[in-house]
Amino acid sequence: MVPEHAKAISEFLSSTLEMEAKTTARVISAVPAIGVDYAPDAKSMKALDLAWHIASAEVMLLDMAIAGGDAPVAERAPGTDTAEGVVAWYQQHQPAAMAKVRALTGEHLAKVISVWGGAFTLPTVSFVAFALNHSVHHRGQLSAYLRPMGAKVPSIYGPSGDEGMGGH
Repeated sequence: MVPEHAKAISEFLSSTLEMEAKTTARVISAVPAIGVDYAPDAKSMKALDLAWHIASAEVMLLDMAIAGGDAPVAERAPGTDTAEGVVAWYQQHQPAAMAKVRALTGEHLAKVISVWGGAFTLPTVSFVAFALNHSVHHRGQLSAYLRPMGAKVPSIYGPSGDEGMGGH
């Protein structure tokens, strides 16, 4: 991959991820206090654990792009024992990581890196795409938890059964 292409791809993905972050925060915010321990199956993550996974993994994957290699998974931060706390953490850390990603050079973004002991060997910019795809995937999973918990499903890509376009 040439640096100019990597930078252009990163700009597109960054704009998309910044837009998606608003929806991700709304879905996490919809987790009710009485539903934090809900899981549809014993093999599934509990709702609050899934919310934390979405928020922390997105930042970790962006940090991997920034570092050009492995980055640590954030330990469960103090104050993230509620959906509101997870959203507050996410809204503090995700934009900061996005600003750093936007500042990366095309050369950095085009460099091929290997992470997790060689599990993935890809151009650095691929980890911005991975952050986007991972968050959207798990956000859909969390949104499917909401109604069984007695919560309302926010508008995501259009109206939900509970909310009109864009949260109206």
